[in-house]
Amino acid sequence: MTDISQTIYDTLPYRPCAGIMVLNRNGLVFVGRRKGGPEHVDATHVWQMPQGGIDEGEDPYAGALRELYEETSIRSVEKLDEIADWLAYDIPRDIVGEAWKGQYRGQKQKWYALRFTGNDSEINITAPGGGHHKPEFIDWRWVEMKSLPDLVVPFKRPIYEQVVASFSRLA
Repeated sequence: MTDISQTIYDTLPYRPCAGIMVLNRNGLVFVGRRKGGPEHVDATHVWQMPQGGIDEGEDPYAGALRELYEETSIRSVEKLDEIADWLAYDIPRDIVGEAWKGQYRGQKQKWYALRFTGNDSEINITAPGGGHHKPEFIDWRWVEMKSLPDLVVPFKRPIYEQVVASFSRLA
């Protein structure tokens, strides 16, 4: 793992990103099991909600819908809410050189809550929409919202706690 100096780390920007909480009709939340990555610490904390980078000049909500489709093939959604502020997290310093080619210290995320109005058969993580990248998830499931912070890698836990607090009334 590449460990960078604190000075360099502190000057790195945050990667703009959209995070998507997809709730089904029963109030359960979609999570995907990550395929891999330098941030994985164990087999328990590999689940997360869909998220991904926002392209330069792209509207954050449009980016969220694009990322959701590219990771899950989900298009049948209704917007329920969004968190007004950007939420940021730092990745551990020892993996900065491996994640995003060392260009970012973490992500600043704009979060949206969406109601899934389709059928589970619409969800396709093995050949997701867009077809221009490899799948990010190797499995998926619906979970209770309150369990989300315990499923994600520890450095993302504070963000998930804020997202759950903001959207808990929607479950």
